[in-house]
This record gives sequence, structure tokens and C-alpha cells, in this order.
Amino acid sequence: MRNTNKIRLFLLLLPFLEGAYASNIDITSCFLNFRLNANQSLDPSGLVNGNGGNVSSSDIMNAAGFTYQTCLSQCGSGTQNPTWSNISQQFGAWLLPYLALISQLPFGARHRVDNLMSAILTVGSPVLAGYSMILTILNANWISRRFEDLSFPNTKDAVRILISLQQSPLRITNEDSLLSSLVVLPQNDEWWPSIAGFLDYTHTWSIASATSIAWVVIAYLLTVASSLSDVSSNINSNGQGTGSVWLWLIPIVIGWLQLSPKCDYARVRKAMDNADAMAFVATDHGVVVKASDLSERRAVSIDTDIENPSPDDEMLTPPVFNYARAISWSRSAEDVFNAFRIASNNAKLHRPVMIGAIWMNSNKRNFIEACNRKGNASEVNAYCKLPRYAVRSPWATGMFFRMFVASLLPLALQWATTGSAVIVVYLTPTVGLGCRSLGYLIYGALATVVWAMLVMSSILSHYVFSHSDRPRSPFSSTTLRLVKLASNLLRWGGKLVAIINAIWIIAAGMLQFTDVYDNCYCNSSVMGRGVQYAYYIVELNGVDLGQTKAAWFGALALAGSVSLGFIFYMSLLTDLVPI
Repeated sequence: MRNTNKIRLFLLLLPFLEGAYASNIDITSCFLNFRLNANQSLDPSGLVNGNGGNVSSSDIMNAAGFTYQTCLSQCGSGTQNPTWSNISQQFGAWLLPYLALISQLPFGARHRVDNLMSAILTVGSPVLAGYSMILTILNANWISRRFEDLSFPNTKDAVRILISLQQSPLRITNEDSLLSSLVVLPQNDEWWPSIAGFLDYTHTWSIASATSIAWVVIAYLLTVASSLSDVSSNINSNGQGTGSVWLWLIPIVIGWLQLSPKCDYARVRKAMDNADAMAFVATDHGVVVKASDLSERRAVSIDTDIENPSPDDEMLTPPVFNYARAISWSRSAEDVFNAFRIASNNAKLHRPVMIGAIWMNSNKRNFIEACNRKGNASEVNAYCKLPRYAVRSPWATGMFFRMFVASLLPLALQWATTGSAVIVVYLTPTVGLGCRSLGYLIYGALATVVWAMLVMSSILSHYVFSHSDRPRSPFSSTTLRLVKLASNLLRWGGKLVAIINAIWIIAAGMLQFTDVYDNCYCNSSVMGRGVQYAYYIVELNGVDLGQTKAAWFGALALAGSVSLGFIFYMSLLTDLVPI
């Protein structure tokens, strides 16, 4: 009975097995047989030379390929039989090193799923990862330059703290004189250097990271040299296009290692908890008390506001999410700067905090005596003259200009590497837009769309956040709800597209290595040439591959030069900032 059931099951699956077997064809043998028959009948119809032109009856045996319609009629719509040794070799040489290098990206989120999403966002949109990186360093450079001319205690430590908290949802408040007291009171002189010291840890070069990057670079150069030395070998399944489209990962990893972002959630959280017990605040009666005894809020916090929480992405510490924090961070950092700036200007004019007091001079240059910085809550607030949250602009100075500048080089890196991959496969016989080049174009386009959606989401999100708690906001609650909905849809949609794109670029490489694209349709560049003019170059003997070699060299130069330029630019910027 069991044998009978097995036989029935085999007969039931036989049609599917036959279909799967029939889908694999040998196009080379099919072409050779067709050309031989054409030579015997002296009928060159359907055959083409290396340039896609027709061949004469006397030159049939020199034909290099046949038209798409002929290929389809003679060989069918199946794919070439895969060579498993070639698949493993190409995968290990071109794709595996990059997949391993992803582990060297900075993570540090509270939950593993958020770390996974940060890796997916980076792969799904390299332009977003580069944008977050460049914007992080531009913001750090901007705030450090603004503090340069201030002569007030703790300014250098304030810069270090602000830069270190770019990977956290930074929030600043002056309720109950918290920020003014933190800036002015001499009792808080230990707070600033202590918190800066707590946040002074590095996530930078290690033996593992250096080895991983060196492995990828050496593997890429060796495989490129091998492919260029013999262009005709596995010309369609060659992985140089895959190697080029992933080349962005090297400058992204090196850039984050240079920047050393403080993205470890546990360490940052511990540092801010330690800060709670060290801050003092002035009262209306002139008595200085611990801030934790007066209010549950903190002058500098990483968003503990449950009533008005930050958007999800802003709460995630991996630095790829800095796109979501950059606008709010800049606004908070400028609030701190303005407090120090106004206090510094008052100190330069020798104005003490306490009204009616006399400025006490010091023999030390640029030293402010502690007695000049004492006063009650109203006097401390007046010394900083901070504008009310409800009336100040929600956008920091020069924010949109920095966002524009931060977009340029990442877009160039994205499309230099993607464009290199497109050039490699586009100018490989048969020349024209085909399955491989279209796949890379789709990846680059979706990566750019993800960046645009998420950046727009961050702008709308900050717009809603900055107006949601204003009692006299000119915008109705309905308008704010619609804007918030649009922001959420853009964020969710951008993440979904990033997930699809990350899966797609890995699958595109595997499809190329497994010869899935080796069929009449893809190798004839039907999408670019059209059915009537498409043709398939099967034999490369006698075909001039000079254009192909030049394209491969040019693609290597384009991707490599832009990647090196990105690394050089990051090196220049990081050298200007006290990180």
C-alpha cells in the first residue's frame, strides 16, 4: 500500500519535475546547432555578428549570436544551466565580504530588533546612512564654532556634551530655572566636566574592524584584477557590478569609525542618571538646592517626557537614525548656546548675577569669580534672558542649509557606486538596458526614495512636536494631527521600502551568480532595444571587447574615486571638531 502511494505521489509530481528540468537550457549548444544548420542550408536569417548586424551566407560560421526572436523560438524561454562551482566562487568573492562588513556598523540600541532595523536601513538606503553621518559632523562643527568666542565657565565641556548626545533625543528645558541655573551657578561647575567625562568613550578602530575592512578591500581588488584580466570569462555572471554597487559600505563604515558616535544606550542612560544627583538650581529665596529635590524635569535630558514623547526613530540610538534627531538636536543645542552666549556677554560687561551687587575682579585673566554668579531664580533667569519656548523659532540657525549640504556627497556616493554597477552590465554584450542593469537602477532609485521619505518625515515630525504644546499655536489640532499622520505614513512607508530594497540588492546579486538572468530575454537587452532589435551575443571569440574593458575600468575609477573622496571629506571634517 505504501509503495502504491509513493508511485502515485511520484506520478503526481512528475509534470512539475519535468517543467523544472525543462526550464534549464543550454543556450550555447542551442546556438551552435542553429548556426550549423544555417550553414548547411546557407540561410543566415536570425544570425548576427558581434555588433548585432546581419551576416551574409558566406560568413555564417563567423556569426556571434542570434536575434532575440530566433533565440526564443530555437531555445525557449528557460534559463542557462547553473554552474554551482561558479556560484559559490562568485558569492564568496563579490558579496560575502560586504555582508560580513555590515557587522562593523555602529549599533548600540536598547533592543536587538532596532539594531537589525538600523542595518536594514543602511543597506536599503546608503544615501540615508551617508546623510545622517555628514549631518552629524556638520552639526558638531556648527555648534563647536558657535561656542569658540564665548568666555564663560564650562563652555568647552558643554560642547563636548552636546556633540556626544547627538545619538540621543536631546531635550532642554528652563522650567523652574533649570537651564539658567545649570549655566550660571558655580555649584554646577562640577556637573559639566563630570558628565562630559561619563560620555567620553570611543567606538572606533579595532583589530576586528580594521581586519574586516582590509579583507573587503583586498578581496575587491583581487577579484576586479581577475575579472579585468579575462573579460570574456563568465562575462554575464561576472560580479563586478555587484562589487561596485556595494562599494559604498567601505566609506560608510570608515566614516562612522572616524566619527566614533556615542550610541551605546546603556552607557548614555547611565551617564544621564548620574547627572541627576549632581545638578543644582536656584530658588526664589536665593537658596540653592538639588534640582532633583525641586522638579522631576531636568535641564538637559534625553527625552523623558511621557506626555509628549518623541517619534519612534528619534528614540533609537544607532547613528543611522540621526536623520530623525538632527533638527530637534540643533534646536536644543542652540538653546544651550544662547544661554551661555547671553551669560558670557553679561560677564564681559562685568555685570554680576545679583542685582545691585558689585563685580569682583580677579587677578587671573578671563576668570570669573564665583561670587559674581550667585543669585535667586529670577536673577539667574534674567542673566541668561532665554526666550520663551512658545515664541522662539522651532528651527535652528542654518539647519536647512546644513541638511542640503549633507545630502550632496551621500547622493554622489550612492549614484557613483550604483552608476558604476549599471555601466559595467550596460556596456557588456549585449549592450543596452537589461535585467541586470535595471535591477541596479531600481536599487539606487528606491534608496533615494527612502532617504527623501524619511527626511521629509523628520521635518514634519519636528513641526508637529514644536507646535503641539504651544497654548497659542496658530495651527489647529486637526492640522497638527494631519501633519503627524503624514509624518508617520512617510516613516512607515520609507522603512517598508528600505526593507524591500535591502532584500532586493542581496537577491539581485544571487540571481546574477545563479545564472537566472542567463536567458534569451535578459541577455538580449530586450528592455533597452525592444523586441524587434534585440539580439543575444553568445560567442565572444572575434568580438571586440575594447568598449567593455574601458567601461569596466571607468566604472572602477568612478566608484573608487568617489568612495575615496567621501573618506577624505570625513577626515577633514572630523579633524575640526572636538570629539
